[in-house]
Amino acid sequence: MKGRALVAWNLRRVRVAQGLSQERLAADAGVDRAYLGSLERQAENPTVDLLDKVAEALAVPLSELFLAPAADESPPMPLRGGRRGRN
Repeated sequence: MKGRALVAWNLRRVRVAQGLSQERLAADAGVDRAYLGSLERQAENPTVDLLDKVAEALAVPLSELFLAPAADESPPMPLRGGRRGRN
């Protein structure tokens, strides 16, 4: 798995495990929510400074964003959207 894919995988894995929305994490890290989403889709190539901010907001070491998943590990599922289905 390439670096950008590792970051995307682990960013979503940790964020979902903590029950954080992209919006909440983006606010905590001081980055745009759309940009954070593009990181999870591997559409952007983040800087080390940005990864530092995200790791700090997640309260994990930077190295956590580069862990290789186990061969049998399923991709992390997205959180259920908070605004969908509301009237």
